[in-house]
Amino acid sequence: MVDITHKQNTLRTAVAQAIVEVSKEETIKVIRDGKVPKGDVFEMSRAAGLLGVKKTADLLPDCHPLPIEYTGIRYEIDGLQIRILITVKTYYKTGVEVEAMHGASVVALNLYDMLKPIDKGLEIRNIKLLKKTGGKSDIDNS
Repeated sequence: MVDITHKQNTLRTAVAQAIVEVSKEETIKVIRDGKVPKGDVFEMSRAAGLLGVKKTADLLPDCHPLPIEYTGIRYEIDGLQIRILITVKTYYKTGVEVEAMHGASVVALNLYDMLKPIDKGLEIRNIKLLKKTGGKSDIDNS
């Protein structure tokens, strides 16, 4: 891992997204009506995403274990697309971009897993960092 002992603790924030596209309007209706056979897809996927953010350093060898002080997960439905937005914050020496993108990908995979029995045309798209603040550089791709 990169030596970060010389860095100062600052507020670090990252916002990432993933998009799950379903293949039919009926899938969105079943989600909205809470009738997915495997349960509440948004709450189950939220829990999976929280675990994904927390376990990032366990799975990616170069990531530093760090204190996650906030994780927020939101969903936006637009037509056949479910947009997942994750915000992660810490007050630490290194950023949380990878944690946010990892969390977004885990949420998307969990949505996929829960919806695959009712929709065979699912697709995961656009896992990316939208914004980061803190540290040496701020970026905004949103």
